[in-house]
Amino acid sequence: MMGGRKRVMMTQPTLFLMVGLPCTGKTTAARRIEIECSALRLTKDEWVKALYGHENPPSAQDVIEGRLIEIGLRALELGNNVVIDFGLWSRDERSALRQAAADLGVPVEVCYFDLTPSEQRRRLVQRLAEAPHSTWPMSDEELAEWAASFEIPTPAELDGSGPIDDPPVGFATWSEWRTHRWPPSVS
Repeated sequence: MMGGRKRVMMTQPTLFLMVGLPCTGKTTAARRIEIECSALRLTKDEWVKALYGHENPPSAQDVIEGRLIEIGLRALELGNNVVIDFGLWSRDERSALRQAAADLGVPVEVCYFDLTPSEQRRRLVQRLAEAPHSTWPMSDEELAEWAASFEIPTPAELDGSGPIDDPPVGFATWSEWRTHRWPPSVS
């Protein structure tokens, strides 16, 4: 007993990464994982909506993601399952988080969501009609631009069999890159 509390041995936590474009089902799946796996779900859009309402300032996006990642990593250290739910469009983002989990000795499950553009648009229209407080309008041009910049996960990323890439040139570690990609404050 420590300080009157009994220590409970927990099973190894897992980091779940929701990967995909808007309106592909990431948050629906994240909510299911949250319940089924007793996971801390960290959904960026909910935080942006709570803090900024109808605005969606780009300057806040990366900072909010970074804060949620730090909370998630701490929760993993404490033995909790964590779901990171904000797209993770680049392989570098996924590699940085896979390395952070590896540094903690935690397995990662990469959950990839893909839809046709027409189904994605249908879901967005439905979401705007049924729950406008949960999203923002998105043009077909934006959706197409985002799809063009999205890096589809490799089979080795999805099944965890591949090695984690080295950090991009100019960064000694993935931790250093994470701080650059997800700054600690709005500048």
